[in-house]
Amino acid sequence: MEDKKLVIVGTAHVSKKSVEEVLDTIEKEKPDAVAVELCYNRYRALFEGVKENISVIDLLKSGNTFLFIFQAILAYMQKDAGRKYGIEPGSEMIAAINKAKEIGADVLLIDRDIGVTFRRFWSSIGIFEKFKLLIYFFKDLLFGKNLELDELLEKDVIDLLVNEFKKISPKAAEILIDERDKYMAYNLSKALQRYNRVVAVVGAGHVRGIEENLKRAEEIDVQKLLEIKKGKNYAKILALGISIFIIAIFVLLALVSFEHFFTAFLYWFLINGILAGLGAALAGAHPFSIITAFFTAWLTSLNPLVASGWISGAVEAWIRKPGVEDLVKLVEGKNLLKNNFFRVLLVAALTNVGSMVGTIFGSYYILTHFEIDITATFSEILSDILRIIGL
Repeated sequence: MEDKKLVIVGTAHVSKKSVEEVLDTIEKEKPDAVAVELCYNRYRALFEGVKENISVIDLLKSGNTFLFIFQAILAYMQKDAGRKYGIEPGSEMIAAINKAKEIGADVLLIDRDIGVTFRRFWSSIGIFEKFKLLIYFFKDLLFGKNLELDELLEKDVIDLLVNEFKKISPKAAEILIDERDKYMAYNLSKALQRYNRVVAVVGAGHVRGIEENLKRAEEIDVQKLLEIKKGKNYAKILALGISIFIIAIFVLLALVSFEHFFTAFLYWFLINGILAGLGAALAGAHPFSIITAFFTAWLTSLNPLVASGWISGAVEAWIRKPGVEDLVKLVEGKNLLKNNFFRVLLVAALTNVGSMVGTIFGSYYILTHFEIDITATFSEILSDILRIIGL
């Protein structure tokens, strides 16, 4: 191992100086391999751009709408900072790869897949933490920058995510920082088994973590770092419970008084419809999408398997018809709020938020304004059933 050498270059992700440092180091060291803080998907995005369309309908059905929006906002913010300083984010990685090819060195992609990282992060936080995080970034996007410009220059989108989330859930953020350091350290240890001289180009914030993990690389369980934790979806369980409870209330109201049932249903319809439609309108939805949200929210609030945002988002997609060009602009961070693909997802997301608020408020309103003795009514119904069957 004495003839093995690893040189780690810590860079700022939007910095001309970092590009120069990377080129100088590779030229000086003449490594057998150059390792970069990229996964295959990020490599393709840098060198090939977006070539394949993503079905926005499939994305809506997947339940990853908020996650995709979050990624887009983070990428946009970093692209915006890069444009102001006249250099694209990831330029130092592109320079490292091109220089490696120039000197005949192998290129190693040592970072974990960005999709795995975001999904592991997203699954580690609760629904209220997700909303808090999204509200934070929407506020930043629409009303001014909360992030320090230096942070935008020094960190990539994943680093931005975890560092900003420290303010809401420090433990979850630290877990994901450590995970990527471990993953890259593991890959670098494997690289040193194959090559004598390796130059690694990573964000400055990862250098210390990688160096520490290299000391115990053989103990790293890399498969565990790739698992997507599913766990119990308490939000869906809660939604199902609320749906069953509200349907039961409607049934009891219908048995006690049809007039009460009709009035309660009317309030349920209006509360859910107005708030879901308001959510769609705040996202800048087409009038047809707003109307769709208004007329479907009452039903989707009673069915946890279908979301009102899926339907209004599908209508918005039918009207806007987002294509590959919208995905390209999204990746490039251009006109985020005017992007058809982003707008469809935003309409779906805010419609769902409005519908969720409508479900909570509608449930509260019905329970507090339509007085029925649930226990007594249920007992009477049970007694009638037992009497009919002769028990």
